[in-house]
Amino acid sequence: MKTAVTGAFGYSGRYVARRLLDAGHEVITLTNSFNRPNPFGGAVTAFPFHFDDPAKLAQSLRGVDVLINTYWVRFDHGSFSHNQAVTNTKVLFEAAGKAGVKRIIHVSITNPDLGSSLAYFRGKAQLEVSLRNLGVSYCILRPAVLFGKEDVLINNIAWSLRRLPFFGVFGDGQYKLQPIYVDDLAAAAVTKAGETHNEVLNDIGPETFTYRELVELIRRKLGLRRGVIAVPPAFGYWACRVLGLFLGDVIITREEIRGLMENRLCVEGPALGRTRLTDWIAEHRETLGRHYTSELARRLDRGTAYRSN
Repeated sequence: MKTAVTGAFGYSGRYVARRLLDAGHEVITLTNSFNRPNPFGGAVTAFPFHFDDPAKLAQSLRGVDVLINTYWVRFDHGSFSHNQAVTNTKVLFEAAGKAGVKRIIHVSITNPDLGSSLAYFRGKAQLEVSLRNLGVSYCILRPAVLFGKEDVLINNIAWSLRRLPFFGVFGDGQYKLQPIYVDDLAAAAVTKAGETHNEVLNDIGPETFTYRELVELIRRKLGLRRGVIAVPPAFGYWACRVLGLFLGDVIITREEIRGLMENRLCVEGPALGRTRLTDWIAEHRETLGRHYTSELARRLDRGTAYRSN
């Protein structure tokens, strides 16, 4: 197949592109990070997104059999927002349809909700509706939390545990997460690219943790003796806000805290991923959390390659 992957120079898109190449497929990428180093050399040709010129975007997709879309933004900030990401993705879907793309694999989120006041989950739901109505074969993958060498969440929890005297969890910490290894997500995307029927799948890992259990697991695997304490969500948010000023990053948003505490990162059903976070942390304990990973820096700096943790 000829495949287009969004963001092949970034995080999840890189794993998808690598698996496609290993399987012998032709790969192009659509990216906002045109100046970022190409880890695939001449094997992957890069094209700008051209959200502002749908005709050019469609031209880039001519001859593509399958589009695998990982494009999204984690939070609103300055020049990027959830609303803009929704608008841009709809432009991408329409351009793919006009270009004759036969199938779209779209990465969504667990528990998307058109009626939610949380822009992240509402926007993801809007895009699922848009894709269903496009008239193109599709598979929607709904991961909860990704982990991997370029990870933000797991790495920065480890970083905090290494450097702070205690770690505060929001409220009782009993809300749940089902982390999936980024390469397991990529494997599912590539497998589904070769199928034809419409499908929506919860793409979750084999382990379920409460948030407190997740933090305590990381602490234990790293051999640390930090206290894990419950803090009021508002206090936790402002503490992260102040720390973020020193780090030059948005550590977590109010909406992300609400999404966690509303159990939106947990679903019932079988796991698609095989890699256990417990084992992965043990394997990477020497490097995990040694450096802070800034989501904001990644968004603003479009020329530097992602660093592995």
